[in-house]
Amino acid sequence: MTSPEGFDTEYSADSVEFCPHPDSLDIFVCGTYQLQEETADRPRRRLGRCYLFETSEDGVLSELQRFNLPAILDMKWSHRPRPEGSLLAIADAEGCIRVHRLSAPEVAHRTLLANPTSLIDSASVANGSNESIVTSTSDGCISVVGPEDGEMTVTETWKAHDFEPWIAAWDYWSERQIIYSGGDDCKMKGWDLRQGTMTPTFTNKNFEAGVTTIQSHPFEEHVLAVGSYDSTVRLFDTRKPLRPFVQMDVGGGAWRVKWHPSAQRRHDILVACMHDGFKVLRTSGTQEEPVLSSSGYEVLKRFDEHKSLAYGVDWSYKEGHDSLIASCSFYDHLLRTWKA
Repeated sequence: MTSPEGFDTEYSADSVEFCPHPDSLDIFVCGTYQLQEETADRPRRRLGRCYLFETSEDGVLSELQRFNLPAILDMKWSHRPRPEGSLLAIADAEGCIRVHRLSAPEVAHRTLLANPTSLIDSASVANGSNESIVTSTSDGCISVVGPEDGEMTVTETWKAHDFEPWIAAWDYWSERQIIYSGGDDCKMKGWDLRQGTMTPTFTNKNFEAGVTTIQSHPFEEHVLAVGSYDSTVRLFDTRKPLRPFVQMDVGGGAWRVKWHPSAQRRHDILVACMHDGFKVLRTSGTQEEPVLSSSGYEVLKRFDEHKSLAYGVDWSYKEGHDSLIASCSFYDHLLRTWKA
């Protein structure tokens, strides 16, 4: 059970993801990353641990399970229910994507995507029927992994960025065809697998620092939220991907952006702002108006109870007036819950 001060993850915490499936809405995972420096008798290693939690209505946590693996950089659930258990993709620091099932989370299908010295920086699971995963790796590549004969197999790999690509994400509306990526080269790019991957469909160079996080809107086609180290979250119409229709100053590098999982709160977006805590933002307009019609924003709530870099954050998928949120911070290895 958690204390009012939160849960100590021991290793530095950097990723939080709530399960979206109706029979598991009280379940979420937290991932960690710890650098173990080299000694005379031990090589340098990146260690990780995945925690599985159950939450009460008021945010009290019960730890269900923990298992060790290489350092975790990102995690994503599939939104498609499966009889064999909900799929969780974990991106690790030894060049692998690991696919776990909620029914047996300690068991994984392991797919090597890159040299073991490369990091898998991000993972995104497609909304379609076959649960394809797109990943970005620290060597500048984007890869697509899909099921084949009961195994997860690499189906596409290409050099996408000149520097580390922090994020690759599916377009929720394209049925495993369109991918967006962003990296330390201060560029966001679009890719259409139907056209091949030799050339991006667009390249947006109008960022003042690295692009860190991208998410399609779950309820409105053509709306994309993009975060950057330049302390700005930009909203784009994907048909006009070079100029945002809203820019939001979030006070710190935007490491993660998460649209609210309820259509009734389609204007709300949750942001991990690194050096400036966590914030809930709301774009202008009424509940009935589309986000695309927005021209401004307001800060609904900020959460500053973490004392270190604000990294992992997610909304619970449970319905309610106020939504439960889990957040974690890096150097103080702290996991907390709150509502907004």
